[in-house]
Amino acid sequence: MASETETGGVTGTQDKDYNLIWYVEACLNNALRLESYIQDAERAKDTEVADLFRKAQADSRKGAELGKNLLRARLNGG
Repeated sequence: MASETETGGVTGTQDKDYNLIWYVEACLNNALRLESYIQDAERAKDTEVADLFRKAQADSRKGAELGKNLLRARLNGG
């Protein structure tokens, strides 16, 4: 059930800030997990899959950096 107003009374963090924090954390976790998948593919000598996972890992890192920059700006009042 979606709320029509922002919460944060319990946690002290508004939904939009929490959502941005969650996004950055999810991107970073994905980049870490993909490292294992890359190593698995390399052990199997499957360069096609390893390359796909490297691209996905780069995208996750980029998403994390974009999210961190936006979060930093918002938390600094910008």
